[in-house]
Amino acid sequence: MAASRGLPSPDQIVEFLKTADAKVGKREIARAFGIKGADRVELKKLLRKMADDGLIATRRKRMSDASGLPPVTVLRVAGVDSDGELYGEPAEWAREDETAPKVIIVMPSGRKRSSSVKPPGIGDQLLCRISRTNDVTYPYEARIIRKLQGAKGHIVGVYQPSSRGNGRVVSANRKDRLEFEVPRGDEGGARKGELVRAEITRERGRGFAQVRIVERLGDAADQRNISLVAIHQHGIPDQFPEEVIQAAEALKELKPPKGRKDLRHVPLVTIDPPDARDHDDAVWAAPDSDAANKGGFKVIVAIADVAAYVRTGSVIDKQARIRGNSVYFPDRVVPMLPERLSTDLCSLRGLEDRPAFACFMTFDKTGRKLDHSFDRIWMKSAAKLSYAQAQAAIDGRSDDVSGPLLEPVLKPLWRAYEALKKARDKRQPLELDLPERKLVLDSEGRIERVTTPERLDAHKLIEEFMIQANVAAAEVLEKAKMPLVFRVHEAPAPEKIDALAKFLATLGLSAPKGVVMKPQHFNRILEAARGGPNEHLVSQTVLRSQAQAVYTPDNQGHFGLNLRRYAHFTSPIRRYADLIVHRALISALKLGDDGLSNEDMASLEELAGVLCLTERRAMLAERETTDRLIAHYLSGNIGADFKARIGGMVKAGLFVTLTDSGADGFIPASTLGQDYFVHDEQAMAMVGERTGETFRMGDMVDVRLLEVTPLAGGLRFEMLSKGSAGKPAGGRRQHSSKRGRPGAKAKKPGSKRRASRARR
Repeated sequence: MAASRGLPSPDQIVEFLKTADAKVGKREIARAFGIKGADRVELKKLLRKMADDGLIATRRKRMSDASGLPPVTVLRVAGVDSDGELYGEPAEWAREDETAPKVIIVMPSGRKRSSSVKPPGIGDQLLCRISRTNDVTYPYEARIIRKLQGAKGHIVGVYQPSSRGNGRVVSANRKDRLEFEVPRGDEGGARKGELVRAEITRERGRGFAQVRIVERLGDAADQRNISLVAIHQHGIPDQFPEEVIQAAEALKELKPPKGRKDLRHVPLVTIDPPDARDHDDAVWAAPDSDAANKGGFKVIVAIADVAAYVRTGSVIDKQARIRGNSVYFPDRVVPMLPERLSTDLCSLRGLEDRPAFACFMTFDKTGRKLDHSFDRIWMKSAAKLSYAQAQAAIDGRSDDVSGPLLEPVLKPLWRAYEALKKARDKRQPLELDLPERKLVLDSEGRIERVTTPERLDAHKLIEEFMIQANVAAAEVLEKAKMPLVFRVHEAPAPEKIDALAKFLATLGLSAPKGVVMKPQHFNRILEAARGGPNEHLVSQTVLRSQAQAVYTPDNQGHFGLNLRRYAHFTSPIRRYADLIVHRALISALKLGDDGLSNEDMASLEELAGVLCLTERRAMLAERETTDRLIAHYLSGNIGADFKARIGGMVKAGLFVTLTDSGADGFIPASTLGQDYFVHDEQAMAMVGERTGETFRMGDMVDVRLLEVTPLAGGLRFEMLSKGSAGKPAGGRRQHSSKRGRPGAKAKKPGSKRRASRARR
């Protein structure tokens, strides 16, 4: 592409971005190249074209070359090179973006370190500033801002003693399954087959790395201990320090103070899962009495006022910031706040007086929001309802609790939702409605059954009300020019859209050409595949093309929801980002002295990076625990046959998902048949070199379970079905290539699937 009128060339812009040592946006580029007046419009067009062509990336109002990293990134220390230097990987991008730079040299921070503070080690999470280098091996270097709290140089595994010499700990990590040596005297009282947490005392040199057992976690065969593996593996703090417990227990229940709007007469209700222990939100709706808004509605979304109890800088606040969010496992919850707060003082329990932060909204009959405001209130929830209970009442099956609320509360809520749904349908957010599995456990913590809960209108109602309150919070704070943490979901990268278009062409489907892709374009693709044999496959492929939602102080909008601005306001009991938004609203609207501190305002970028890490950590831990529990559930079914769907593939083989339980497993390519199978990436298929026998993503197949590794959550199957007929792969064999990464090893097969939905 040629430069226009005195503009720099695309190559010059890319080179400038590579060498820049500060934040770069359109203004900085214009200043660097002396671009003024009307040429700024041409520069904007040029930059947009370069972004569409994949030459540059725009992240959080900053530009970088497309292969670049954000200026502040969370790294995981991955190893030590031959010169004794630490190198790391971007923790947030790992396994999600195969084009991301993987190797980053970790430089000393330059600060004096106390002799009592350990230097970073393998497995540590570091918040770092990233800059480019001219080194081919290490194109980036990282300077440590601070080490993040978590599991530092620890592993979780099963202890196996030895009668001859040192014992062993077999790592529970599915990706490596390494063995570590336990010198005599470092067993910590562990017994054979126990799940343990061990501290790495000597990195791998000659022979095994050595560890010292520091905690016994229980019998590895007891499924009640399964979630502990992920908790300790990912360094999730699951025990509150005693000072935090004492501070929480010392809190006094607030009484109705002056300055709060008293809404205890308004029948707000909570609608949650039946097993919910904390209740963040309550809702109410009624027809608008204003004659100028005929057919419109007044809506109140009331949210637990956590900021009233958790003050900035308190020991409770510091611990909540470290945790970042609550983590939900099938058998337990690791809460962000102590139970005194999460299930008592801050929970909007039925028929109890509670302080809350309310969003008041007015909608017209088409669901368009006309106005909104916020205030701190005093409320009393009229009832605690489950989703199924509220839905049953609307469907004509009310009970003693929901019956009296049907006419005055529930029906107005549903009518308001019908109006909001019109606006949602017009807005056309991305409609990816993939089913999610739910594990039902018995009293012993074992899986009783695996279900796929029905998605009810009650779920959609609460979701839409929360989205509208989140948008209102972002709008108020942006208008007030108040710093906050946005929830940003960027548009898919051009290379992902290009790969999707090529794949759709193999199915006889097409993606729009020559347009900036929007959610409605993806919805049309999904609609075209609906009801056909490739519906599930297309849905999964569209999901994989999407970016991961993140927290950032720079607004870039929310692509999936098709919204210009979005923030998390509605769950401060379980997400620290929401608590920050609450405090920002308090400051912006002058609603108290417990708002956002100057220190928080100055460190929002760093805080956003930490919150992205804790969220990703929670998602991985929850997913891995589910995989381990299902592996235990299936361990007695070796040799059994199952129906499955092909959900992913690499050169080494196929990933399949069982249709009845949602369990994921692997089929090595070498076991598919007598032919040599080639991975055709564009067609998302494994094709026989001689026969043309083809296995495609999304195919329904019969498989047999051959091996289960419960602690790692691993399942290995063999293929029973024949592939479909196709053209022989012939010369299309795709050889694997290895990157020149220090100490790199060939990866073992592991699940590549993403979470079934991006968390909003």
